[in-house]
Amino acid sequence: MNEYNSTSLKTPLLLGGAGGRLRVGVLGAAGYTGGELIRLLLNHPEAEIVFANSESNAGNMVSDVHEGLIGDTDLKFTSEMPFDDVDVVFFCFGHGKSEQFLKEHDVPASVKIIDLAQDFRIKGDHDYVYGLPEIHKEQVANAMHVANPGCFATCIQLGLLPAAKMGLINDDIAVNGITGSTGAGQKPGATTHFSWRNNNMSTYKLFTHQHLHEICQSLNEVSPADSPVIGSPIDEGGTVSIDFIPYRGDFARGIFVTSVIKTDVSGEDIIQAYKEFYKDAAFTHYTDKAIDLKQVVNTNKCLVHCDKFGNKLVVTTAIDNLLKGAVGQAVQNMNIMFGLPEDSGLRLKASAF
Repeated sequence: MNEYNSTSLKTPLLLGGAGGRLRVGVLGAAGYTGGELIRLLLNHPEAEIVFANSESNAGNMVSDVHEGLIGDTDLKFTSEMPFDDVDVVFFCFGHGKSEQFLKEHDVPASVKIIDLAQDFRIKGDHDYVYGLPEIHKEQVANAMHVANPGCFATCIQLGLLPAAKMGLINDDIAVNGITGSTGAGQKPGATTHFSWRNNNMSTYKLFTHQHLHEICQSLNEVSPADSPVIGSPIDEGGTVSIDFIPYRGDFARGIFVTSVIKTDVSGEDIIQAYKEFYKDAAFTHYTDKAIDLKQVVNTNKCLVHCDKFGNKLVVTTAIDNLLKGAVGQAVQNMNIMFGLPEDSGLRLKASAF
């Protein structure tokens, strides 16, 4: 077996797959996130999929559901969950289902869990680490259980974290973000139907989006002790608020966000702080050039750009909602947890052309 070492891990890890490869199980494998995760794992040099669980598709070929994998795998969905045969399991459930699943099933203590639902993202009576590597890499490296951040939460936080650390968030922040239709999941709905979504835009969950809680949690964590408490517009515990308006876009994947912060700090000092904050980040990059969505779609990157107009700082961020906003970041966390190179299996080409 191979030994994988990380400077932040207390002991090397011995893996039980063929040639010492990481053995992986996927729960909720038939949805968008499950399919995208399987695609990444099939091409991961240090991982092998032991099982892909889907009760409704048990016995069917994975490529019959995820047709983009035709010719890539002969893996079949299974209703079984052989946890004793894996090193790590991904929960690709809908929100609220992970906590219920753990109440009804026993996952061995030796098996690491990466949960893509929102059940354990907020600190509480559990041992899940919030898996945003840009601020929690060391904690992730030593974790048994990781709560993967939400898609909008990832994009918005990565735009605001350096500003929060600088103590720039002293007033309400206006945030606008547009997401592709895959963000709504695979189950068809009125607002994902092609004839409605095509050539159309709409807002939803104004000021009440569920990701606001985890966004505020992280921003308050990195802010100076004497900074105002950051909350959502309907959170009475916040002194300043993140005024977030989400939009549905007429494209399949990607998130594009602008955030406006009032500050008298010079643009030069802010840009330097942003570059310093992300200098060691594997996938989050500050760029001096204006960004667009196609630069990140199909990658695990987040691109960040700042513009200063008088006392207004405009921060623009972009990610792929299924990758850096979901399973790409989950695989990034898996790599960190097992002492693998952080970018293993994640060097992906953007769909810019």
